[in-house]
Amino acid sequence: MTTGPEPISEAARAALNRELSELRAERARVAATLGDADEPGDQADQADELQRATEADRLDRRIEEIEARLREASDAGAPSTGTIGVGSTVGVRFGDGTESTVHIGELADADDPGLVTADSPLGRALLGHTAGDTVAYATPLGRTTAVVLSVGAPGGGS
Repeated sequence: MTTGPEPISEAARAALNRELSELRAERARVAATLGDADEPGDQADQADELQRATEADRLDRRIEEIEARLREASDAGAPSTGTIGVGSTVGVRFGDGTESTVHIGELADADDPGLVTADSPLGRALLGHTAGDTVAYATPLGRTTAVVLSVGAPGGGS
């Protein structure tokens, strides 16, 4: 990956926005359970309160991470149509001769069978390459190769 801001696909942006919405709702539920510090309580009550406060802090950190990533993606603009990066749509021919179109993303999404995460073996191998390049990567059955047939931005053909 590059050192500058990384673009993301619309699918990844939507997934991050969904997660952000869910986290904010969960944060609001946790905040509503945080009591008044002046109320007396036994040690169990105090421990429970501390646990909820710790959970609120965890949610706040994740919310900040997602907001920062969305800002970075906005600054980066659209994914490149020449070099494979996060957000690219890539046509590939695998070592066994099969061809497929994959989308390079940051987050796994069960609803997108063509999604390859950027930190997976194939995703890492593809990043930074262009059409015509051959990449090698590890699979559970050993090393294999794939040829990059085309590179496009989200929604582009392969």
